[in-house]
Amino acid sequence: MVTSLNEDNESVTVEWIENGDTKGKEIDLESIFALNPDVAPDEEIAPSPETPPPPTPTCVKVNKIAKVSTSVLPYLATTAARNHGVTVSLVLMAARRKSNCVKEVEKLQEKRERRRLQQQELREKRAQEVDTTIPNYEIMYMIRDFRASLDYRPLTTADLIEEHRICVCVRKRPLNKKELAMKDLDVITIPSKDVVMVHEPKQKVDLTRYLENQTFRFDYAFDDSTTNEMVYRFTARPLVETIFERGMATCFAYGQTGSGKTHTMGGDFSGKNQDCSKGIYALAARDVFLMLKKPNYKKLDLQVYATFFEIYSGKVFDLLNRKAKLRVLEDGKQQVQVVGLQEKEVKCTEDVLKLIEVGNSCRTSGQTSANAHSSRSHAVFQIILRRKGKMHGKFSLIDLAGNERGADTSSADRQTRLEGAEINKSLLALKECIRALGRNKPHTPFRASKLTQVLRDSFIGENSRTCMIATISPGMTSCENTLNTLRYANRVKELTVDPNQVMEGGRPNIHAVNQLDLLDEEWLSISPQRDDLKLLCEQNEEEVSPQLFTFHEAVSQLVEMEEQVLEDHRAVFQQESIRWLEDEKVLLEMTEEVDYDVESYATQLEQILDQKIEILTELRDKVKSFRSALQEEEQASKQINPKRPRAL
Repeated sequence: MVTSLNEDNESVTVEWIENGDTKGKEIDLESIFALNPDVAPDEEIAPSPETPPPPTPTCVKVNKIAKVSTSVLPYLATTAARNHGVTVSLVLMAARRKSNCVKEVEKLQEKRERRRLQQQELREKRAQEVDTTIPNYEIMYMIRDFRASLDYRPLTTADLIEEHRICVCVRKRPLNKKELAMKDLDVITIPSKDVVMVHEPKQKVDLTRYLENQTFRFDYAFDDSTTNEMVYRFTARPLVETIFERGMATCFAYGQTGSGKTHTMGGDFSGKNQDCSKGIYALAARDVFLMLKKPNYKKLDLQVYATFFEIYSGKVFDLLNRKAKLRVLEDGKQQVQVVGLQEKEVKCTEDVLKLIEVGNSCRTSGQTSANAHSSRSHAVFQIILRRKGKMHGKFSLIDLAGNERGADTSSADRQTRLEGAEINKSLLALKECIRALGRNKPHTPFRASKLTQVLRDSFIGENSRTCMIATISPGMTSCENTLNTLRYANRVKELTVDPNQVMEGGRPNIHAVNQLDLLDEEWLSISPQRDDLKLLCEQNEEEVSPQLFTFHEAVSQLVEMEEQVLEDHRAVFQQESIRWLEDEKVLLEMTEEVDYDVESYATQLEQILDQKIEILTELRDKVKSFRSALQEEEQASKQINPKRPRAL
């Protein structure tokens, strides 16, 4: 029904009943006349019930509301209601009387108008606060609103340092200059001392953007304001006492290149300049020398030594001895020995700092498909306590290679493939060895990689403790790598025993066994490394496809054959050649005599030549096999179709 005729804005107000509720609407006359030209008033002749008005153009402007007689209102109301989809019963009310419904409608309109103005002011205020040139400013607002709802309780020095045999923590670094310059967003939030949240941007089918907030829990979580001293206090410092109690301790920094691993372990960097005194290497050394002065340890008369080496592409190099290449061997007691590794005695923290500077200056690094300045090797710094020459305790501090390099196993360049394969394999092996330590498994697959092989004694024994510091980048552009790092660290700490877990001698991986047929059976049957590698891949079926497993096998075989060829070649050059020269020199000197025994000369020369031919033929055959292994590795790399790795 029409409830009023409004002169001010030339409109009528109508009401109707819908589902038991009274609803109202204001309709301007111009719209009504545009839809119903037959009821529009004429400027000259006022319409009457007896004489219907002639049709008029829709653009007619009604300037005088008086020209609309009340007798037209019933027709207007019926027509307006029909054109707006409303069925009404028409009751003509007094033109200027307003019902309670109309008043409520007006109040609602006023509220809507106020709300619209408030929203407009809020948008203008936000536009002033934020640089709308930021590509993802909507995501930024979502993260800001989400963070506003959190209750923050960060880690403090007052928090209790807990005892862990395996401690896994996460450290977030601040946005760096490059990320700030490109206006990257910080998508990592650490609301409490043990929680890390990742705000991963997602997009719906209709292109609507939203956040998927993923939560991880660890032993400790360090935000971007945390200092190295604070990180050290909760991670490596509790392990120092372990080595004084005749134990083995390890501390790893794990993450993608540029996430803060080397800063955490080695100290502050400014270009090529390094302040080693603020890294965990130096902080641990400082506390070792302080512990030596305690009465209960001073009487032990312990000496402190340090080693620093890197593992690159399955090979070990001494960083304190001009990068001399070292051999890793197992003795009869299954003790792993790094042959030729130099131990430097250190008397104070300053001695340690000098060694760190020397070692870091020659560590292998370079460009990769993932990062322009990637750490291409695992750097291992060890503090060793000896008592009367015998090992008392050892603390291994490891700055791992950037985990994104593990994806380079399908590169066209062989060296890059071998680097990536070793990193990929060693990180998987490291995870399984730490898990085996936590679960007291009967077998630890330490032979699966060179890294875990040289650290074998850190994963066995009751008095062994490990800490992993997972370093993460906060930027949205690093979100995928950050999630991989967190998932890897999460599985390291995951200690729930699975009854179907593959143990030593457990069920085989059918796909992996079929792939083994492609490799040299003799090597597979005699290599203990092969057994550990097979077990490692069985335990990580979700991350290691059959093709990737075959590639790892081929690379492992290649590395072993390379070492054997080099060893034999070195033996021929350094030993056999010298002996042959001496024998031939004596033989030639014999021919200088006037009446030398020609038959004896010929016999001895023939023997020397037979020895040469036999040894050189054997070496040549090994070189041929090595070249075949190179071709097999290349073919295997072309077949890689890995399952999407969750952590590497």
